Amino acid sequence: MPENDLHYLTISEASSHIKSGRLSPVELVNAHLERIEQTDDRLNSFVTLLADQAKAAAATAEAEIRSGNYRGVLHGIPIGLKDLYYTEGIRTTVGSKIMGDFVPDYDAAVTERFADAGAILLGKLQMHEFALGATSENPHQGPAHNPWDTSRITGGSSGGSGSAVASGQCMAALGSDTGGSVRIPASACGIVGHKPTFGRISRVGVFPLSNSLDTVGPMTRSVTDAAIVMNAIAGYDERDQSCANRPDEDFTRLLGKDIAGLRIGIPQEYFYEMIDEEVRVAVLQAASKLEELGARVEECSIPVLNDSISISGTILLTEAAEIHLDNLRERADDFGADVRGRLEEGAMNPAVTYIAAQRARTEFNRAIAESMKTYDILLAPTTAAPAPKIGEDIVEVGGQTEHKLALMPRLTRPHNICGIPTVSVPCGFSSDGLPIGMQLAARPFEDALALQVAYAYEQATDWHTRRPPV
Repeated sequence: MPENDLHYLTISEASSHIKSGRLSPVELVNAHLERIEQTDDRLNSFVTLLADQAKAAAATAEAEIRSGNYRGVLHGIPIGLKDLYYTEGIRTTVGSKIMGDFVPDYDAAVTERFADAGAILLGKLQMHEFALGATSENPHQGPAHNPWDTSRITGGSSGGSGSAVASGQCMAALGSDTGGSVRIPASACGIVGHKPTFGRISRVGVFPLSNSLDTVGPMTRSVTDAAIVMNAIAGYDERDQSCANRPDEDFTRLLGKDIAGLRIGIPQEYFYEMIDEEVRVAVLQAASKLEELGARVEECSIPVLNDSISISGTILLTEAAEIHLDNLRERADDFGADVRGRLEEGAMNPAVTYIAAQRARTEFNRAIAESMKTYDILLAPTTAAPAPKIGEDIVEVGGQTEHKLALMPRLTRPHNICGIPTVSVPCGFSSDGLPIGMQLAARPFEDALALQVAYAYEQATDWHTRRPPV
């Protein structure tokens, strides 16, 4: 197998070759390390590269597989972790100066699960400082660069994960999604990002941003690969009080199943008030494609969506400020300006404002649940515009202007409020050659259904087969 093709294999393809003996984990890891060496000076995806450790793990995996101890589809597969997942003995900076030298003494639950599955960690990936932002323009480690156009942002906060997967530096990565931070960079970088149902994956050993909103999620180049990663990392963990005690499931089980008869709603409020015309057209064309595949697609009304920003913003910033209160008091100058400003804003929220937001959240969740008695899937654009330029703070969208820190997570916030599973999948490109994504949301714990619909669309189009110029 030609080595120059290895870094763009999907997990499902590579695992088949590894299992049959046609491909060695050593070959696969070396191909990805070479890819990182060729591209990371332009992308800045990695904060910490673990080349020697990865090579040793690949040799171990190869020996295990040859001796008949094949652990499954992730055995020998090179992956990356956003730099807020704890890794025992390996620096975990959370994108910050404050934790620049922090070395955890234990692994995150998902780090453990990847290791148990035989996946090989290539390194820790760039992110927006403390995950509090949607651009991954990091003042301490430099910005992550979009492989479709390196003058553009990757989105955030899981920006390094987005660029690394899209550019073939690793086969999958984990992001975290509090206001959209898996889906935003997935959309901006032209890959798949899955925000699972809140509580479906343990958050033990994941540095928090907002305890009632944070979600762990995979970022991959195909829907099948996202489901494969979900099979490995999802599951109950008694150490995490927010983790749902539910049986394990096979998230690939509905892939390839007919979507005929499924009802898909396109909310008319909120999502289209501020949107790039090319994004709007791409998403509506994607809806038509789903209709061609047999789904029943129709416009719907969910007025409570208009409260998304106020609810999400109040809860997220107040909870984040509580987490960082000591550092705000003692090391305020060590935060980047944008993160410090937002944390100080959250610290000024009175308790009554936070409580009011949580009460509004209850009503919001009730309204979403009511709408999903009618619709199996809610369809919307993932971001209102393709990736803006690095250093460009104000963006013009549909004749309006908005700061990109507010623009990029605008359309992803609603799904975090109610914790429903949502998959972002590529659905087109702008005239500038930048990816466009749509998000498909299902009822709580119907992650497999969201993946099923995303897979049906993916397989009916060719957006996922395109590769960035870097």
